[in-house]
Amino acid sequence: MGKIGENSQREKIILGLDPGTSVMGYGLIAVAGQQLKLLQFGVIHLSKYTQHELKLKKIFERVLSLIDDYHPDEVALEAPFYGKNVQSMLKLGRAQGVAMAAALSREIPITEYAPKKVKQSVTSNGNASKEQVAAMLMTLLSFQESPRLLDATDALAVAVCHHFQQGSAKSSVKSWKAFVSENPGRMR
Repeated sequence: MGKIGENSQREKIILGLDPGTSVMGYGLIAVAGQQLKLLQFGVIHLSKYTQHELKLKKIFERVLSLIDDYHPDEVALEAPFYGKNVQSMLKLGRAQGVAMAAALSREIPITEYAPKKVKQSVTSNGNASKEQVAAMLMTLLSFQESPRLLDATDALAVAVCHHFQQGSAKSSVKSWKAFVSENPGRMR
């Protein structure tokens, strides 16, 4: 039973992941209604591990650690980009699978988004550069400095895309353009 005057909308936490085998980005946002708040973002460095199995173990452990620290309600991942190198795709798919397994081991629902869908959702341009995505997120989530490695903002973009697609309580906001038009006071 809620307290009198308690906000009926519960804050939802979304963990966005940008799987990689050298660097894996992560980003956490809190959502209350249409209000987005940056919780944390960064990267998991994996290039120091020479064996692929150790990289996978580290991905699993770090994703579990993020889940245990922040208790996300949902996890969103960027689907692998289909390249020409089959071995790279296999390794990237394994990295994504291990991240998914970590979320599933804590019974957290997961959703995948194609890279173009993420860019389209955040910038209204499916061909936007990583730098354009980072700049839009800096405005949307009110942070000042773009990280050196854009894998972190890519992961944040996946979390924001998930919010725009699923929304808090199935929101009708589906893109950055719609968010701007519905929230004119948020723009500087």
